[in-house]
Amino acid sequence: MATTKSTTASDLDILNLVISTKPIHQPPIVVRRNKLLAKLWEQEQLLKAKLENTTFSIKKHKTVKDLEGNSRRIEVNKRLKPWWFQDIDGQLCFCIRYGAKQLEIKPGRSTIAVKDFAELLTTLALIKDAVAKGSLDASIDKASGALKANFAK
Repeated sequence: MATTKSTTASDLDILNLVISTKPIHQPPIVVRRNKLLAKLWEQEQLLKAKLENTTFSIKKHKTVKDLEGNSRRIEVNKRLKPWWFQDIDGQLCFCIRYGAKQLEIKPGRSTIAVKDFAELLTTLALIKDAVAKGSLDASIDKASGALKANFAK
C-alpha cells in the first residue's frame, strides 16, 4: 500500500507567490508575434514529417450546406504550404511569411539559404527564438501594415 504525503504550509513556502491580474487584451504586436509563432510551429512539424517520411495535417471545421439547405459542420484538413523551396541553383531556401507577405529579416533580404533539411530544422528553432524575443517585431509590423493596406482598397 502506497503512502501519500499530505501537503502542508511548509511545502507551499517554496512557491513564488505574487499578486497579479490577467490582462484583458494583449498588445497588437504580441498577438501578431503569437500568430507568427503558431505558423512557424506548423512549418516545423511539416518539416519533421518530411524528414521522417510521414504526413502532417491539422484539422479545421468547415460549415457546409446540403441540397436541402441544412447546415452542418465537417472536419477537413487545413491546407499547409511549405515555406521552403529550391532556387534555380538547387540551393534550399526558406522565407518567413506573414499572411501573403514575406518578412524582411534585414532590409532587402527575406530569404534564408541552408544546405539541407536538417540545417533548416535548426534554423527554424533559431527563428522561433528570435520571434519570441521580439527581434522581428519591426518586420512583422511592416508586413501587417501592407496586409491592412490591401484590405482598405
